[in-house]
Amino acid sequence: MILSFFDQFMSPVFLGVPLMALAMTLPWALFPLPSSRWLKNRLTTLQSWFINRFTQQLLLPVNLGGHKWAALFASLMLFLITMNMLGLLPYTFTPTTQLSLNLGLAVPLWLATVLIGMRNQPTHALGHLLPEGTPGPLIPVLIIIETISLFIRPLALGVRLTANLTAGHLLIQLISTAAFVLLPLMPTVAILTSTVLVLLTLLEVAVAMIQAYVFVLLLSLYLQENV
Repeated sequence: MILSFFDQFMSPVFLGVPLMALAMTLPWALFPLPSSRWLKNRLTTLQSWFINRFTQQLLLPVNLGGHKWAALFASLMLFLITMNMLGLLPYTFTPTTQLSLNLGLAVPLWLATVLIGMRNQPTHALGHLLPEGTPGPLIPVLIIIETISLFIRPLALGVRLTANLTAGHLLIQLISTAAFVLLPLMPTVAILTSTVLVLLTLLEVAVAMIQAYVFVLLLSLYLQENV
């Protein structure tokens, strides 16, 4: 029973062929196709408004040099939200519950922000490793601590997204299993459990959107430090 709870996080395989790439590609088919018109219908209008508002809020504290990342951040936000939301549907697989995928997104983007800082303003980028006014004996220790914290950033990005989505899916499966088992034994308790399940599902919808936003927001803050 314990192993079956984690079977939903196994990468799907069909005839020996991993379906991870297919699970990551299909969500893009749900987006409206480009049109020659600026506002084609209500769905396109809503999507354009959402992207504009998100990009405006995300890049508000970022310098003008970092605004060229707007298209990348908006695409990444839509990509993560779509995969997280589709993973809440029954009989679906959530690619963002895989730590390897999240690290594959976090490490290159984080490394790009660091390399941009080292290329454009190396003195300022290296200055983050040693706060101003540090006492002399603490300088080697602080440099080591700041360097470790710098390299932990992509790991924290990937683990945060993976842990939140994995915990939510496990809670949904545990509560749904409890409601199914209690239904013939204690119908009243089963109904209360089902109510909790509905509320938890709504919470997970919010978590799926918030975690995607937090992932992109932290990347924008890392970019701000190096632009």
